[in-house]
Amino acid sequence: MSGFLKAGRRRTAALLGGTMLSLAGLLPAGQAAAQMAPKGALVVLREIDADRYDPHRTTATAAGEALFLLTDTLVSMDWDQKTIRPGLAESWTVSEDGKLYTFKLKQGVKFCDGKPFTAKDVVYSINRWIDPATRSPVKWRAGPVKEIRAVDDHTVEYELKEPYSELLLQLAQYFAGMVDQATVEKLGDNFGVQGFNGVGPYCWASWTPRQEMVLTKNPAYNWGPPIYKNPSPQLDRIILRVIPEANTRLAAIQSGQGDVTQWIPYFALDGLKRIPNLKLVQQPNYFYDNFMGFKVDKPVMNDPVIREAINMAVDKAAINKAVWFNAGEVADSYINPNALDYSAKAASEMPEYSPDKARKLLDDAGWKPGSDGVREKDGQRASFLLYGIQQTYNNGMMQAVQADLRRIGIEMRIQLWDATVAWGKLATQEFDAFVMSYPYASATDALSLYFPSGNRPTPNRMNWNNPETDRLISDAKTALEPAARAEAIGKVQEQLTQAYPWVPLIRQPLWVVSGPRVEGVRPHGIYGVALYKGLDIRLTR
Repeated sequence: MSGFLKAGRRRTAALLGGTMLSLAGLLPAGQAAAQMAPKGALVVLREIDADRYDPHRTTATAAGEALFLLTDTLVSMDWDQKTIRPGLAESWTVSEDGKLYTFKLKQGVKFCDGKPFTAKDVVYSINRWIDPATRSPVKWRAGPVKEIRAVDDHTVEYELKEPYSELLLQLAQYFAGMVDQATVEKLGDNFGVQGFNGVGPYCWASWTPRQEMVLTKNPAYNWGPPIYKNPSPQLDRIILRVIPEANTRLAAIQSGQGDVTQWIPYFALDGLKRIPNLKLVQQPNYFYDNFMGFKVDKPVMNDPVIREAINMAVDKAAINKAVWFNAGEVADSYINPNALDYSAKAASEMPEYSPDKARKLLDDAGWKPGSDGVREKDGQRASFLLYGIQQTYNNGMMQAVQADLRRIGIEMRIQLWDATVAWGKLATQEFDAFVMSYPYASATDALSLYFPSGNRPTPNRMNWNNPETDRLISDAKTALEPAARAEAIGKVQEQLTQAYPWVPLIRQPLWVVSGPRVEGVRPHGIYGVALYKGLDIRLTR
């Protein structure tokens, strides 16, 4: 284990020793009393904020934390992360050729401003999502749309140019959330920044970036997904409060300043389980991976030998132990083995951890150590710049990776940004590599996000441009038979494994801790979001 990781564990262990006894002492005197969770409001503690809350123009999990509460989708996701349930649509049919979906909408649905929700709102929302002018980074999720039609006020025909095997799965994601045309047109580029009008269980009251968002109950809402006991929200108000520092979040939960959070520092899991007035619940069906990606067309990163050596040099097990306190799982493949269409063959071809083999690989390729220990070849230093979001686990992982790479003669420079700035930075060509975490529901879902050439420069931040990848992903998405889809997306996994555009790092778990006045919390996990609709959550006092 590196000196950095050993030191990190010592520092964290020292914190942990006092965590369960005096976490409230980490806050300034008097602050606890000043910020106690207000009566009638659930205070949800978050680690980071999003840059905007427009479902069609963001990919941030932080945005989903609010958007799943602010708006609804045609269909919903069950707790197993696989089964599609009714949402705004009470039923649907699919044509034999897989090209026409007909949705029957629930009646009585209303926007937060009281306006009735109809099929015309579905047509507007989906068309806005896929409109090139919207510049949605995830418009591909809507499928190859031919036309969206309102047959009547409560019937929508969703016609595709070709079959799309994962359409319903994608329509459950917040990107497919319904929006109000009048509000969009009124706010323009500030939609989701200065306001929002949705059909979710909660309504936009205010947002102070980097601090908190306040939501109030949609009084008309009684059409919640069938996975909940209650079709209506049980809370009058939700406050989504940003607390970036992990120990301060723990202190807030224990002192009553906050009620619930999914952003638990993993060193505290065992201790939290022993505190009688706190409830700790895990969602076992959770696919959320951390990885480091490379811009494969930039100097240094365009050499597959460099990328392969980096894959060999990173000690993921040590990172999991020191940074994640063994709560995570070492990612030894591009896709979680439990996810739909995972390829065991591709996983078997992943490079094993071996710094010695990495050094030999670089030596044989002509990358020789320079006077400062950093390798050089043809006048080019083995040095690159990494961007990412500033948060606890990125900080720890990237410092560990930096130390691992330095030992094989590769220099990694790190620049992490606040989340409200980072998404814009990660859409540029300023950097050579990046660290990212992302949720997914299947292999096709995951790889269709990051690797199609049409998704450059974001979310395809690797600038991966390969016609065979595009063809295979298209084959997977249009397959009518599960076996054909699995074969096509399996070949994509093999191709990527052999080209090393990523270093899969750690698969993270989903735990939620809640305080003594909260009942009914069950973590969901759709797109990484724990509370989803939160309809069964209630306050006891």
